[in-house]
Amino acid sequence: MIRTVFVATSLVLAVIFLLPLLVLWSLIAGNPDLMYGLAMKLVRLETRLLGIRVRVEGVDKVPSGPCIFVANHASSIDPMAFIPAIPRRVGILAKQELFRIPIFGTAMRVAEFVPVDRGNKESASAAASLAVQRLKKGLSFVIFSEGTRSPDGRMRPFKRGAFTLAIEAGIPVVPVSIVGAHRLMKKGEKIVRRGSVTIRFAEPIDASAFTFEQRDELLARVQNAVAAGLQPDQQPL
Repeated sequence: MIRTVFVATSLVLAVIFLLPLLVLWSLIAGNPDLMYGLAMKLVRLETRLLGIRVRVEGVDKVPSGPCIFVANHASSIDPMAFIPAIPRRVGILAKQELFRIPIFGTAMRVAEFVPVDRGNKESASAAASLAVQRLKKGLSFVIFSEGTRSPDGRMRPFKRGAFTLAIEAGIPVVPVSIVGAHRLMKKGEKIVRRGSVTIRFAEPIDASAFTFEQRDELLARVQNAVAAGLQPDQQPL
């Protein structure tokens, strides 16, 4: 309890006092890399302070060019453990509500994260178009394709969005299995337990080899690859 409160408080203080300076620097320099890099270092530190050990496997399989990292999602810990393990700056398609948070929302926009309003088809379409533009310019993205966190840790069926983007941009999809995070903080819980999380990168699958009519085939291949990297209690029924 004390660890969780301490880490949450320190993150809030970093957003209030440090993030505005980094946002300003990013705007002046025209490049968010410094802000992003320092943010990832802070997240790694906070993860260790929470007593979470992160093991990374298969990072050598990540392609050099832009790609979409597609992962399972069972815990609020997933982004903290997973995103800093990626050896490059990435964009995220995030809930529009997060972009309304003062300072934090501005930083997300500067970092080229994309807001998504799932309840508005026009907004969702515009977000997809923006993501494709940024993919074609070389920015990779992270997408949790289940659409929301699993309530019990078991992977749910993937949605099509990530695979439509990958086919349109003509880039690889990297399946990623996040193992064990659900044991440390289940959906709805507020307290983080000590333990370990494994981030397992699988071989990329080239979406340029698929047509839009074949996106379900691409989805199935990626979904199976993610499931194969999970432990039995996280695999889909």
